[in-house]
Amino acid sequence: MGHDHAHGTSSNRRRLTLAIGIVASVLLLEVIGAALTGSLALLADAGHMLSDLFGLIVALTATVVAARPATDRATFGFQRAEVFGALINGLILLAVAGAVSVAAIARLISPSDSAVLPTPMLIVAIIGLAANIAGIMLLRPAVAGSINMRGAYLEVLGDALGSVAVIVAAIVILVTGFTGADAVASLVIAAMIVPRACVLLRDVVRVFGQSTPADTDISEIRRHLLGTAGVVAVHDVHVWAITSGAHVFTAHIVVEAAVLAHGTDALLDELSGCLSTHFDVAHSTFQLEPAEHAEHEDHQHR
Repeated sequence: MGHDHAHGTSSNRRRLTLAIGIVASVLLLEVIGAALTGSLALLADAGHMLSDLFGLIVALTATVVAARPATDRATFGFQRAEVFGALINGLILLAVAGAVSVAAIARLISPSDSAVLPTPMLIVAIIGLAANIAGIMLLRPAVAGSINMRGAYLEVLGDALGSVAVIVAAIVILVTGFTGADAVASLVIAAMIVPRACVLLRDVVRVFGQSTPADTDISEIRRHLLGTAGVVAVHDVHVWAITSGAHVFTAHIVVEAAVLAHGTDALLDELSGCLSTHFDVAHSTFQLEPAEHAEHEDHQHR
């Protein structure tokens, strides 16, 4: 199993490295294309891709950093590097969306001030879409096994949707001559960016605030633990995340006297196995205690 995990990690790194190369190439192409064609939509999509490139680099870095062992100064390891990266990425996304929206509205108000060359704009957007589709096909096989890879996949998928918006705008300009379609496409891309930025920042706040992960039901966990033979009560339950998909759990478990008398290894294995199997908890810590000890504890937490 260790070999399979190492092979999977190595494969994910190769996929991410290739995806970064694809996105960086398209980003450069779109920046050049925006400068030559005067297309704000291409520039908006380039800004979108810049953020996504950063997100992919963060994903690649996370696969490397997360593999580093914990130390006395970083007892949970270095997985929170991903969260700091997500914070920066979310802020960049909001800044890009804001700048693009302001420029697009200005163009709609004063359309005579802007000129767009739709044919090269269309060519660049089609090349960008083709490259994004290649990136999607590259990352898709690894989505099921890694939340980190799923995030990277969504980054590239978002880029593809941005390219589609630019293509539609270019076709509209070619057919109707309405250059405002470029600004409208820019607003569409900005509207696609904002929700993802908000979700990223919301997740960052949840992690830094040590909130219970959104996909975790503490009541359900408590029911599972109480169903374990020898467990009398569960209290002082805490669940938080080091980073996305890396949940930590602690609890006080009141057990029957016979359990303490005959050894706790089997019970601890069963409890940690339950959390790992049913709730995807990466790290669990239990304080086993007799009923008489639990009775005089100061119950400040559930």
